[in-house]
Amino acid sequence: MTRRLIIAEFTAIAALLGGSAAWTALSFAQGGQSHAASGCTVTDGDTIRCGDERIRLIGMDAPEMPGHCRPGRDCVPGDPVASSDALVRLLHAGSLRIERHGQDRYGRTLAYVSVQGRDLSCAMIGSGHAIYVERWDVAHRLGGC
Repeated sequence: MTRRLIIAEFTAIAALLGGSAAWTALSFAQGGQSHAASGCTVTDGDTIRCGDERIRLIGMDAPEMPGHCRPGRDCVPGDPVASSDALVRLLHAGSLRIERHGQDRYGRTLAYVSVQGRDLSCAMIGSGHAIYVERWDVAHRLGGC
C-alpha cells in the first residue's frame, strides 16, 4: 500500500501582532482545490498552528516550554524561548509548504514543512535549536542535516 501525501502550499506574508509573530496566509491548495487559510503562528520550537490545524515538524525535537516536560520524560536540553524565536525567524523567510504524513497521538498533523525550499526541521537541527530523532523521520529525509 502506498502512502498518499497531501501537500498544501501556502503563500504567506509576515505580520507582527502584539509582540507575537504570526503569518497571514492568503490561500493554500490541497487536492487541486484552493481554500482560504487563516494565520500561522509558532507554538514552540517544533510545532506551528495554521488556523485550527496544529502541525508538528517531523524528525526533530526541540526544548519544551517551561512546565511542559512531563515527569519521567527525557526532554531536549536548551532554551525553549530561543528555539521558538528561531522557528519564528525561519517562518518569515517566504512561502510555506506543508507535506502531511498523518497525525500523532495528540491529534497534531505530522509534516515536513519548508519555507522557500528550506526544510524547517533541518534548519532547526542545523542551528542547534533542536535535535534529530531518527525514529520520527518517517521518510528518512533529515539524516543529513
